[in-house]
Amino acid sequence: MVKPILEWESRLGRRVKLRDLHILSTVVQWGSMAKGAAHLGMSQPSVSQAIAGLEAALRVRLLDRSPSGVEPTIYARALLKRGHVVFDELKQGIRDIEFLADPTVGEVRMGCPESMTAGFVPAILDRVSRHNPHIVVHVVNAQTVEQELRELRERRVDLMMGVLLRPLANDDVNIEVLCRDEHVVAAGTHSQWARRRKIEVSELMSERWILFPSDALVTSYLAKAIATKGWEMPRASVTSFSFHVRMQLLSTGRFLTIMLGSVLRHNAERWSLKALPVDLGTPPVPISLVTLKNRTLSPVVEHLIGHIREVATSMAKIR
Repeated sequence: MVKPILEWESRLGRRVKLRDLHILSTVVQWGSMAKGAAHLGMSQPSVSQAIAGLEAALRVRLLDRSPSGVEPTIYARALLKRGHVVFDELKQGIRDIEFLADPTVGEVRMGCPESMTAGFVPAILDRVSRHNPHIVVHVVNAQTVEQELRELRERRVDLMMGVLLRPLANDDVNIEVLCRDEHVVAAGTHSQWARRRKIEVSELMSERWILFPSDALVTSYLAKAIATKGWEMPRASVTSFSFHVRMQLLSTGRFLTIMLGSVLRHNAERWSLKALPVDLGTPPVPISLVTLKNRTLSPVVEHLIGHIREVATSMAKIR
């Protein structure tokens, strides 16, 4: 039982340095010793020496060299996978120190799909700017509906927000349902359908529809829900995830679309939109907050999460 600890102290603990891990990560990122050295402001022999020292300490080859550059071996990939966690925790620690020095200052990286930026997220940012004007929020376009959560798992964002349409198979994340939202059929106020008080879905099938791409998870979710009422998904005239495209086309009065009710409420007046009196048969979907398990969140991230919960509570009340 003692031997592994002694081996770590004698062979690895004194020889593996964060600086060398950073050098390895940079070389892998740039795919070249020379480019990595230039990015680090170091000489190429110094970079080669650092990586050679790592290989000697670990007793494995970390890079496969070729005329076109370098590629990480399976050992380097395993090392860097854990190394990213180490560097992330160090950055979190530095951010914690900055926050503790001035609790009104800090940065957060929030990942969310464009649908959230069309309603929910601006309400959060407005609240943060009024209560904590020196907190900087970096909003990163990241899809939650496809449920890969790549940006979160690669630690490029601190948290993610969006719709989760099915249970996650992985247990590496924390999921908090903030509120539930409904899908509605939306049209421009100039549309002939905006004046109708009662509409059957079958009447709308031949209209021009803006839908999500056919291979998107949300499309299959909506199709299954609509099928329970004996209908099929309408034929799309335009497919896009872009809500800018949707708003522009809806405002002409010649198109219809399906969107979340919260998005419609935040944009109805600005873009002259209206929810049509149509029941799609789709149950409310959960708007969720997702964070990584076993990842220490900085105080400023926790502070932002508090604002997110407050906005979610207010949105649930006006549903």
